[in-house]
Amino acid sequence: MPDHLIHAYQPLPVHFASGAGCYLKDGDDREYLDGLCGISVTSLGHAHPAVTRAIQQQAATLLHTSNLYSIGWQQKLASLLCETASMDRVFFANSGAEANEAAIKLARLYGHRRGIDNPQIIVMENAFHGRTMATLSATGSRKVQAGFEPLVAGFVRAPYDDITSIEAIAANNRNVVAILLEPVQGEAGIVIPRQGYLAELRRICDANHWLLMVDEIQSGMARSGKLFAHQHEMILPDVMTLAKALGNGVPIGACIAAGPAADVFQPGNHGSTFGGNPLACRAAYSTLQTMIEDDIAANAAARGAQLASLLARELADNPKVAEIRHLGLLLAVEMTEACQPIVELALEQRLLINVTAGKVVRILPPLIMDADQTDELGRRLVTAIRQFTD
Repeated sequence: MPDHLIHAYQPLPVHFASGAGCYLKDGDDREYLDGLCGISVTSLGHAHPAVTRAIQQQAATLLHTSNLYSIGWQQKLASLLCETASMDRVFFANSGAEANEAAIKLARLYGHRRGIDNPQIIVMENAFHGRTMATLSATGSRKVQAGFEPLVAGFVRAPYDDITSIEAIAANNRNVVAILLEPVQGEAGIVIPRQGYLAELRRICDANHWLLMVDEIQSGMARSGKLFAHQHEMILPDVMTLAKALGNGVPIGACIAAGPAADVFQPGNHGSTFGGNPLACRAAYSTLQTMIEDDIAANAAARGAQLASLLARELADNPKVAEIRHLGLLLAVEMTEACQPIVELALEQRLLINVTAGKVVRILPPLIMDADQTDELGRRLVTAIRQFTD
């Protein structure tokens, strides 16, 4: 078959025909253990009964009307999100990048309404917020930005997990209106800040009337062992963005706001043709409801600890393993050198993973894994790493 796709990707030589739970099957009916979840998307696994039923029922009822009209499932999902996050209002988009675009626009409008003509947002080195023009400008990666200049202005960059740098910016820049960051940096290699970092940022934001905006697109939806990763520090952000696992594979993004931030957008300020359509919202409602009722976050915490322990034990004497990091089922094995070949070695073990930041093996498996499946994932990964390092 001729290749008519724009070459924006370099896919591995496998295609999948079906999935169930923690496993995928390729076109030849070979089974693979999914240790990546489509990059933290299918956190309830594939073909989850409740989500499948919700999609089927909604597809047979109503797909789209637009936001010119009230959408019942949008209202229900917004209420459930705000209840679980202790926040006030939601804007629905179609992706994480769009959710972050909404957050960036919200912060700028918030600043202008405070009389700041050139509102600026503090973002972090090595962050990843998306590939649209504003979100790639906020992203701390030259690889993502290169060739797309001129970038969008209005961002001030600071080292991650460094409060001193934030305090210095606060003392010298009167145009800052917000901080945007990931509670755990995902694309950077599952970088977990020290306990207390988010609480200190909350304090600084409060003192300066800034918005604290957390990008929970990869870390949210129970993956960290809490429903939202910022809850590990018991803080409340002004803005939180979600996507990826929110629809368990159905595209949806959300920009959730609290307090003064919840009333910044007014009719005409922002919009989306498809954002918050009945199908996406019903799938997301079913996903979130299942995560809450089945206490998926607790399982993520338990399975993450189990997997990290297994890897630490089996790889303890491997000199090319620099560090194993995890928060729930956000898990990384950092190597001492570039390690992209581990992806194909794992594929030979019928295990799906990826490598990010050049030398970090990233594992983002389904949050529904049981103890036996967790051991199976660990054994397959150890085999692939040993093959690479021997």
